[in-house]
Amino acid sequence: MAQPEWDELDRRILECLREDASRTHKEIGQEVHLTGQAVGARIRKLEDLGILEGFTVKWSPEKVGLAVHALVTVFMNSGTRHAAFQSFAKEHPAVEEVHRVSGEGCYWMRVRTGTQEELADFLDELLPYGNYRVSQSIGRVK
Repeated sequence: MAQPEWDELDRRILECLREDASRTHKEIGQEVHLTGQAVGARIRKLEDLGILEGFTVKWSPEKVGLAVHALVTVFMNSGTRHAAFQSFAKEHPAVEEVHRVSGEGCYWMRVRTGTQEELADFLDELLPYGNYRVSQSIGRVK
C-alpha cells in the first residue's frame, strides 16, 4: 500500500490536533505559520486521505457515574461465535473499546460501568460467548 501524500506541515497540524482537537484553524495556523483557511483545507485533505477519521473529546467518566473501569480479555468458546460476539460488543453501552488480538485471548475490551454489580451483570451477559479474565483499573498513569 502506497504512503499517502502528506508533508511535514500536515504532520505538524496532526500533532496540534492530537494535543487539542478543539483548537481553531486560526490557532493552529499561528503555530504552523499558515492561514486558518489553509489549515482547514489541509485538515479536509487529511480527512479525505483517511488519516483523520474524526475528532474526539477527553472526558472524566467518574464524574458522570462510570467509576468502574475494567479491562476484559475474552477467550471464545466457539469459532462460530465471533460475529455474534462482535455484534454484542459493538452494541453494548458498557463497552468502550474492542480489539481482536493475537496471543493470549481472542479479544480485548475496555468496559466502564457505574458499579461492581453492573460489571457483574455485564460479565454474565458475556458468558454465552466464552470465558474471560478481568483486570480493574485502580488509577490512570497516562
